[in-house]
Amino acid sequence: MSFLVKNYNRKKIAFSKGKGSYLISTKGEKYLDFVQGIAVNSLGHAHPKLIKTLSNQSKKVWHVSNAFIIPEGERLAKKIVRNTFADFVMFQNSGAEATEAAIKAARRYFYSIGKQNKNRVICIKNSFHGRTIAAIYASGSKKMTEGFGPKVNGFDHFKFGDHKSLKRLINKDTAAVMVETIMGEGGIKIIPDWCLKGIRKLCNKKNVLLILDEVQCGIGRSGDFFAFEKSKVKPDIVPIAKGIGGGFPIGAVLMNKKVASGMVAGTHGSTFGGNPLAMQIGNAVFDIISKKSFLNNIKKNSKYFLNQLKKIKQAYPNIIKEVRGRGFLIGLQLYKDQSDFIKKLMDNRLLTIRAAENVVRILPPLNVKKSELDLALRIIKKVCSNY
Repeated sequence: MSFLVKNYNRKKIAFSKGKGSYLISTKGEKYLDFVQGIAVNSLGHAHPKLIKTLSNQSKKVWHVSNAFIIPEGERLAKKIVRNTFADFVMFQNSGAEATEAAIKAARRYFYSIGKQNKNRVICIKNSFHGRTIAAIYASGSKKMTEGFGPKVNGFDHFKFGDHKSLKRLINKDTAAVMVETIMGEGGIKIIPDWCLKGIRKLCNKKNVLLILDEVQCGIGRSGDFFAFEKSKVKPDIVPIAKGIGGGFPIGAVLMNKKVASGMVAGTHGSTFGGNPLAMQIGNAVFDIISKKSFLNNIKKNSKYFLNQLKKIKQAYPNIIKEVRGRGFLIGLQLYKDQSDFIKKLMDNRLLTIRAAENVVRILPPLNVKKSELDLALRIIKKVCSNY
């Protein structure tokens, strides 16, 4: 009997150890892990550099209050600022905290310049920005908000791709537009480059901030360090998490100088956010993933993988409706319910996870080997042939 609350419908399997792209179950069975904690283990399981970094830091200091300077966090923030659009970084523990802090930063900026009524945030309906009370209402999902009333006000929603609706929603009280550059839980849906450019131009025209949620699609997952880089837009605020810690809980909000001017002492805090252990691991992950050669390898391998998946779709057009995604944030949209397909993949020792719109989400580690991609392709093809 489990004494855990039943808020997860857990599969009847547990794992004792992992290495790279693989997990070993408590029964000794080896699985190719293309979930990786839902895009969290960006460098796979038990990466030697991360093990060494964690071990070394654990002998020094684990936790220090943010009432003091934390050098490890200062170093990571400096690296992020020097390599991205950001001027300042605010560390958190998770993606949900990061998106919450992003909303606070947007609202606080306008408050700080005397426009306290400019506080509404526009999001895509049925998107995903976390599971806190504010974040579920930001996501605009009836399923996620059911039973958690009263409604948190301050959010407006438009349908994915409905630019006319977005334009109509912006008014004098709008503080920000917040969208996922690539929607993860929402079904692996990419916001096209022309669309992101259009949203940026609209935000500039209407004096509205642009928040690009890269909690799942950022940190190399798309093949670029940030998914929005391909469109050459500059956001005002970007919440990140998942991949930056390589499996260790880290979140952060990146922001430009203008937005950061509103976040003065006392406006936000986090007990564990930016702790020395997390920051040292973040430094190690950043040093690996930010290298151009590493990102180019993601692009090369993911292009191969996506092309092969499209060939499988062509061979089984009655099973796979669409191959979606960019980099190693990939979705197979099926005609039938994806649950049985995911189970059959698991029976063949390939772990995947669901997303909205009947999508099977495929999230390899960013350093996955080509031979491991080929194994996954063989398993997917086998399941299709017997489906």
